[in-house]
Amino acid sequence: MIAAISGRSLAAAARRAGLRPLVADLFNDTDTMSFAERAIRLPGSIQTGIEADGLMGRLVELAGDDAPQAVIYGSGFERTPDMVDAIARHFFVAGNTARTIRAVKNPARLADLCTSLSIPHPEISSERPDNLEGWLVKLAGGAGGSHVGHASGGDNRPDRYFQRFVAGRNVSALFIADGREARLIGFSRQWVAPSQSSPYRYGGAVRLMRYSKKNRAQIGEWLIALTARTGLVGLCAADFIDGPSGLWLIEINPRPGATLDIFDSDETPLLREHLNAVRGAGAKRPTYAGSVASAIAYTPHPIRIFPPIEWPELTADHQPPGSVLDAGDPVCTVFASARSAATAERAVKNRVKALAAYWKEASPWGTGSPGGTVI
Repeated sequence: MIAAISGRSLAAAARRAGLRPLVADLFNDTDTMSFAERAIRLPGSIQTGIEADGLMGRLVELAGDDAPQAVIYGSGFERTPDMVDAIARHFFVAGNTARTIRAVKNPARLADLCTSLSIPHPEISSERPDNLEGWLVKLAGGAGGSHVGHASGGDNRPDRYFQRFVAGRNVSALFIADGREARLIGFSRQWVAPSQSSPYRYGGAVRLMRYSKKNRAQIGEWLIALTARTGLVGLCAADFIDGPSGLWLIEINPRPGATLDIFDSDETPLLREHLNAVRGAGAKRPTYAGSVASAIAYTPHPIRIFPPIEWPELTADHQPPGSVLDAGDPVCTVFASARSAATAERAVKNRVKALAAYWKEASPWGTGSPGGTVI
């Protein structure tokens, strides 16, 4: 059973691993439905996340007479880890415990952990700095970058905190842990798709074919130390800034994340390795040839009625016909592959631009007229 804000990538990975997924998420988009044995919508929204009230009832309803071998959760639980405890009282949770989530997703606890392990981590503050220049404001337990803003923009949410801005490139390390050891799967470079309200909104990622041997070794040591201290298990990701002042750990995502699509493999399905690691068995590392990139295509304008269209290959997370979209909503995920990371990144960004022509303000999509084939 899969529970997440969006369960499509996990459902696809489950099929690759020879599993039959039951999916509970906020969207039940057409892709998810095609992968799922059964699917059901969870209470909540993108803005508020998954709601605790009604969650267990929906999961029990989804399970029906079946006995799922495990529940794998995706995004949506970091802000309310108590929900993981609730699920664990009914099903076997193949993932990190609520205790581990709190250890790595609480900003103050992560900062203290990094200090104790001598891992560079940007300065944080729960209080608004006197001088806001060079500070970001974030939401504790947030995901996807939409919750990150410039501190000068103001934010009075009670669960917000401030973090020093660090210049450099965003690099993410996908790894698999067994509670004691951590093994690197690979590295990706991420970029943002800024909007007026979300300057650090997640744009996409590309799997890197090469990365500094020195940095790989250093990150590997840090992840082993973090795993031994927190008990991390399964597929996780750690986000870093690689800049002029060196490497800085920004955050840890204690669950399969946004880069699963670009790392999963038919030869070594990562969800199968995730289950093995959670159960204490050895996990294999896939081998890769070439690079894969993924990117989110957003609409900059409202779409009153989303039309039925024929989606091209190498797209996913399709909006169903009849959807009502606000400006900034995701329309689909786009993929590209190439021999090098730079070429794959360039190709996926070009495909996003080409597809965006179909939801410009002046296009028929913006007025609800019938749509055509996207090519």
